[in-house]
Amino acid sequence: MSTLELRERWHLPTRRLGRHVLVYDSVGSTNDAALSEELGTAVLADEQTAGRGRLGRAWICPPRTAIQLSVTLDPPAELRRPVILTAWASVAVAETVRKLTNIPARIKWPNDVLLHGRKVAGILIEQKSVVVVGIGLNVNQSIEQFAGAGLFDAGSLASVMGKTFDRDAIAKQLIAELDAEYTALLGGELIALESRWAWHVGLLGRSVTVEMLDGTSRSGRLQGLSFDKVVVESEEGPTVSVPPEAVRQLRERAENLS
Repeated sequence: MSTLELRERWHLPTRRLGRHVLVYDSVGSTNDAALSEELGTAVLADEQTAGRGRLGRAWICPPRTAIQLSVTLDPPAELRRPVILTAWASVAVAETVRKLTNIPARIKWPNDVLLHGRKVAGILIEQKSVVVVGIGLNVNQSIEQFAGAGLFDAGSLASVMGKTFDRDAIAKQLIAELDAEYTALLGGELIALESRWAWHVGLLGRSVTVEMLDGTSRSGRLQGLSFDKVVVESEEGPTVSVPPEAVRQLRERAENLS
C-alpha cells in the first residue's frame, strides 16, 4: 500500500477498473502512486507536485481545479499497442466531456482532448510491468489562470461552459467510462473503438500534415485512419501509408481553418 496520507476511499460499482479509488490531498505523481497499488485501483489527487506529461513535460494545476487521475491495468499482449491504449483512454475522456457538455469533443493527435478548440485534457500512458494510465482533465480553472501560466490554447469545462462543475462527480463518471470502454475492449469490440476514435479525431477527408517520428513529413488528404495504418493521399508523390505508432503528429492544415 502507498505510504502517502490517504484522505478518503471510494468504492464504485465498476467491473474491472476503479472499484477502489484512493483520494489524496497531494501526491508527487498519480502515475507513480498508482503503480504501488493493487491492479485496477484508481488514484485521484487534488494536487500533483511532480506531475508529468507526454515527452516529459510538467503538468501542474491549482489544487482541486482538475481531475488528476491514474489507474493501472494489465491488458493482453494484443491490446498493449500504444495506439490502442491511447485510443481507449482518449475516447473515454472525449465521451465523458461530450456527455457533460453536449458538445462533440475532439482528439488532438495523439493524446489530447479539445473542447471548442481548447485543450481540456491530456493523457500519459506508461508501459512498465503493468500499464499505468494518467489523465489530467481541466474542470474549474479560469481562462485568466491559463493565461497567467502562458497556456493560451488551454481551457477547462468551466471556462468553456461558463459554469462550475462538481469535480468528484466528474471523476466518478470518467472512471465509469474508462471501465466500460475497457470491458468492451476486452470483450472484442476493437473495431467499434477504432471507429469512435477516428470520429473523435475528426480529420478523415481533410487536408492534413503528417509528421513522422523520423523527422519527415507529408501533406495531403487523409484517406484512412485505423489501428493498422494512417493513409494520406500525398500532394508530393505516391499515397503514404504508415502505422500510427510511426506518426508523431497529425494536424489539420491551415487551409481548412480559414
